[in-house]
Amino acid sequence: MGLSYDDVRNLPLPDLSLNLLRSLGNEPNFNNLIQGFKQRGGYDQSPPDLEAMLARLSDAWAWLESHALIGHSSKNPQGSSWSRVTSTGRALLEDPNALSKVWADDRLSGGLHPALSSARSNFALGDYETASFAAMKAVEVEVRRVAGLPNELLGVALMRKAFGPKDGVLRDPGAEGGEQQATADLFAGAIGAYKNPASHRTVRFDDAVEAAEVIQLADLLLRIVQRADARLHP
Repeated sequence: MGLSYDDVRNLPLPDLSLNLLRSLGNEPNFNNLIQGFKQRGGYDQSPPDLEAMLARLSDAWAWLESHALIGHSSKNPQGSSWSRVTSTGRALLEDPNALSKVWADDRLSGGLHPALSSARSNFALGDYETASFAAMKAVEVEVRRVAGLPNELLGVALMRKAFGPKDGVLRDPGAEGGEQQATADLFAGAIGAYKNPASHRTVRFDDAVEAAEVIQLADLLLRIVQRADARLHP
């Protein structure tokens, strides 16, 4: 196995896990991995922290399973310790840039506003441009609905009207004027940067992490709209 003792002791878990993946064959076996590591220096020359390192290898194996990079082997019974490198795992080994998809998936692993279901589905399919557009479109639709504004009002103009410090329906009356203006700017900027450009020109989103962060931003904006909705309709 290509992992040194220092790697196992000191690498952050994601880095250790990915290095472990690179050292595995197509059909890795957890028991063989552990036994091989135990026997590396001979039974009479085991390092004093061997059990701690074995625990870290177990953690790394679990990390790979949780990210669908290894899974049960279809050639062996379900209870067997034999596994396989998944198609996602092989793609990562063949293309280091695929690692960004792993980190992006981590960002979206928690709960999101229900209005983002379309964005999440497109993201899972790898269509990051559509996912980003759908996320900000969901914000636009929800702002219009809660504020009760007409369909003719779109994009940045809609955000300015809904959150305007003077008479915006969704502004927080308990916040001071500068904060109200900043919230209006936040919504207008997000829509202008990530929704409007995709409406009238092709925007290339090649970075899965950036697309995930656009969806996260939309989720934050939708939570602000939820709070405004609760104030208006207690």
